[in-house]
Amino acid sequence: MDSTTQLTALHWGPVAPVRTSGTPAHASGPPSPPRADGVVRSGPPVYDPGGPSGSLHLRASRVLEGNWTGTSTVPSRGLYPHQWSWDSAFIAIGLRHLSPLRAQTELETLLGAQWADGRVPHIVFNPSVPLDAYFPSPDFWRSSSAGRAAGAPRTLQTSGIVQPPVHALAVWLVHRADPGLSRARSFLSRMYPRLAAWHRYLLHRRDLGGGGLASVVHPWEQGMDNSPCWDAPLGRVTPAPARSFRRADLDHGAPEDRPTDLDYGRYVRLAADYRDRGYADGGGEFAVEDPLFNALLIASEHALAEIARELGATGTARHARAERLTAALVERLWDPAEGMFFCRDQRAGRGGALIPERSVAGLLPLVLPALPRDIAATLVRTACGPRFGLGGAARLVPSYDLTGEAFDPHRYWRGPAWFNTNWLLERGLRLHGEHGRADALRTALLDTAGESGFAEYVDPFTGEACGALGFSWTAALTLDLLHEPSGAAPVVSPQGRDALTDTAPGTGAGGAGQRAYEFEADAKGGDRG
Repeated sequence: MDSTTQLTALHWGPVAPVRTSGTPAHASGPPSPPRADGVVRSGPPVYDPGGPSGSLHLRASRVLEGNWTGTSTVPSRGLYPHQWSWDSAFIAIGLRHLSPLRAQTELETLLGAQWADGRVPHIVFNPSVPLDAYFPSPDFWRSSSAGRAAGAPRTLQTSGIVQPPVHALAVWLVHRADPGLSRARSFLSRMYPRLAAWHRYLLHRRDLGGGGLASVVHPWEQGMDNSPCWDAPLGRVTPAPARSFRRADLDHGAPEDRPTDLDYGRYVRLAADYRDRGYADGGGEFAVEDPLFNALLIASEHALAEIARELGATGTARHARAERLTAALVERLWDPAEGMFFCRDQRAGRGGALIPERSVAGLLPLVLPALPRDIAATLVRTACGPRFGLGGAARLVPSYDLTGEAFDPHRYWRGPAWFNTNWLLERGLRLHGEHGRADALRTALLDTAGESGFAEYVDPFTGEACGALGFSWTAALTLDLLHEPSGAAPVVSPQGRDALTDTAPGTGAGGAGQRAYEFEADAKGGDRG
């Protein structure tokens, strides 16, 4: 197998059929009978490992059911009451084990809010949620007016910034969970042009450094909102006056665990300035090339190549582009002396400068199949060293250097461990042959997810829950780890039923029998990148 396809074809490969109840599946046999809508499935839609992990599986499934709105999944019912971009991608990766139809719907809903210039907004707002439940709210972003020149949707309210581009990878994995359903619904042929436009936007409009990599123009775009990596470039930004906004996040979290008022004022200033420029790229005070953002873009470019091949094209050009981007990532962001990747601040003088802060983002290019072998080995050594504690001092790999001056085990992205970054690291370790370390991390992730109540993030040493509980991507990635890899015997679900509804799967999201999403009126949300 070609090394450039390993990410999407080997370690991220198809799932095996299993069940919630009924008789064991046979590896080979006739396809499922037609559903109520006439679609023939190529395989069963429901997954439920037997044995002692079953209760964890059920609990994770209930989190996703509780956070489902009818067309998408909120990260949490109180703190984050809308749809978030990279959350939905990770959620779909887990949902594919329960309901491939719902996983497809999750991604279709998100990409249905895409702007004409190709960007996928980081929030799609639920119009039934009160404006004061979350800040920045739709009336701050003003997408349909301020984003008109960039092609923002007229009938949907969104934010104007983006998040890491893991979507093509999610689409490919969801397709492989039930190829028959995907083909019957033309899922890939509908998603491919949207994903191609999304990548085109990032590779052309966001190549602010001229070296081939995409830049983020706000800390919320990279996903790790409050990382110490942003302290230096944010220092150039004049904060918005505190009286000009109200921090809804403090209704849910302790101030000592959240960004400071000063940092928050800078976030608001950057977002408001970007909005007031009509969401035009290239003119702001903040432009950073980030290793995680670009690694996920490259991984998704490989996935997009696989989607193209499924649709009848060769995919060769996209695989080649992914390899060129991998080379650019190494050239621009790799520091051999420090043994990891760093962010590049494009506004720090001509040509920019690397930001000397060690974030878990600097380890996550391990997910790339074409990463040079010596660099992959060095990243593993760095992950296992005193700064990140993999297999040693840390229960889960922290978001920031354990020995760094800015490290805080509880403050948002300044030290706590997050499940999505550890899930990516587990996949990267396995991709590069570190199966023992990957197995140990997988076990720690599953144990911590269950013990913490599927927390948003945890203390990296103790696993103590922080942030929101019942967090969707924690539950979804728990499901993915339970299934792939898993030693559980595969079994099959009752035919014609969807694991997460009481209706035939063909009814689709929001069909008969689907419960309506009810917003918790007393819940107030906070900022989130």
